[in-house]
Amino acid sequence: MKWLTLLVFLLATQSAIAARVPPVDVPDTMSERVKACTTCHGLEDKKGRDAYYPRIAGKPEGYLFNQLRNFRDGRRLYAPMAWLLKDLPDQYLRDMAAHFALLKQAFPPPEPLTLSPTDIALARRLIFQGDAERKIPACAECHDKDLMGTAPYIPGLLGLPRIYLIAQFGNWRNGGLIRGHYPDCMSEIAKQLTSDEATAVATWLAAQPVSESLLMDRRSPTVLSKNLARRCSSIIPPPDKPQ
Repeated sequence: MKWLTLLVFLLATQSAIAARVPPVDVPDTMSERVKACTTCHGLEDKKGRDAYYPRIAGKPEGYLFNQLRNFRDGRRLYAPMAWLLKDLPDQYLRDMAAHFALLKQAFPPPEPLTLSPTDIALARRLIFQGDAERKIPACAECHDKDLMGTAPYIPGLLGLPRIYLIAQFGNWRNGGLIRGHYPDCMSEIAKQLTSDEATAVATWLAAQPVSESLLMDRRSPTVLSKNLARRCSSIIPPPDKPQ
C-alpha cells in the first residue's frame, strides 16, 4: 500500500511539473530535424568506441543520398544508421542530402607523410595514372584531377584521415560493411590493390592539404562518361520504389 501511494504521488508530481513547463517552439526545419545526425557527424571527424564518424558537410548531394539509401536498405551495414533511417522515403533522404551538401566546414590539417620515396611514387602513379594492365583506373579519373570529387555522385578524397581510407579499402575488398549495387566499381578496384598499395594511397591522400582554391562551389552536376556510367552504375541510384 505504501508503494502504491508513493507511485501515485510521484505521478501527480510529474504531472504538476509538466503542466508548469511552457511548450518549446521548435522551428520545423531540416536543420532541426537532422540534429540526431549531427550528434555524431559534427564539425569534424569523430571517433567512437565502435565506429568512425566522418564529416559529411559539403559532400556531393547525390553521394550522400546514395549512402543514406544504402544504410536504409541494408547495403551498407551499421545498425544505428539503419535504425535512424528506417521507413524514411526517398524524397526525405534527398532533402537530408541536400541540406548537408550545402553546409561548408573547414577541413582538418593534413597528416604527416610517412612514406618512403618509393611508396610516394607508387601512390602517385596509382592516383594519377592507374594501372591499365590490372584494370585499375586512376583515382583522378573519377574523383577529378584535383581529387575533390565530381558532382553529384563522387566524393572528394582529400581531408580524410588515413585510417578511415584504409578501412574503406578493406570494406570494399572484403565485402564487409559496404555492398553497393552491382556493378560496384570501388569493390572491383579495391580487390585489385594489394594491402601495401592501398596503405600507400591512403597515406599519401591523408597527407595532402586542401587548398582554399579547391573549396569553390562544386555542386554543379557533371555528366558521367559512358564508360564510367557503365562501369560504376552502382553510384547512380535506381528508380524510386513505391514507399
